[in-house]
Amino acid sequence: MSSLPVYPWRLAPTGLATRRQLRARGLRPGGQQVVAEIRRPRRGGRPPLVGYLYRVDQAKPVRPMTPGRARSLAAALRARRICPQCRRDAGYCIPRSLGACVPCADNR
Repeated sequence: MSSLPVYPWRLAPTGLATRRQLRARGLRPGGQQVVAEIRRPRRGGRPPLVGYLYRVDQAKPVRPMTPGRARSLAAALRARRICPQCRRDAGYCIPRSLGACVPCADNR
């Protein structure tokens, strides 16, 4: 059991935000520790969804995209489009469930 304060879903105090909420504001946690949790109950005996909250006043701006990071991201996305069987650019990210482009997966 954590010693962090736990708030019900949508009832977190002002000044706290999740990573997604920070990102929507152009911020990032910036190395700060989690200060609270937010929990959303679920049905069927499943465990609740948990979100970690960070202080907005201690958040830092998102780092800008540099040319090197943009090239690296483009190369990674391009590699996900190349079919390992036919070696062609499929024009979409190859589903990991198939492991190949749709035409190659259909010919198995």
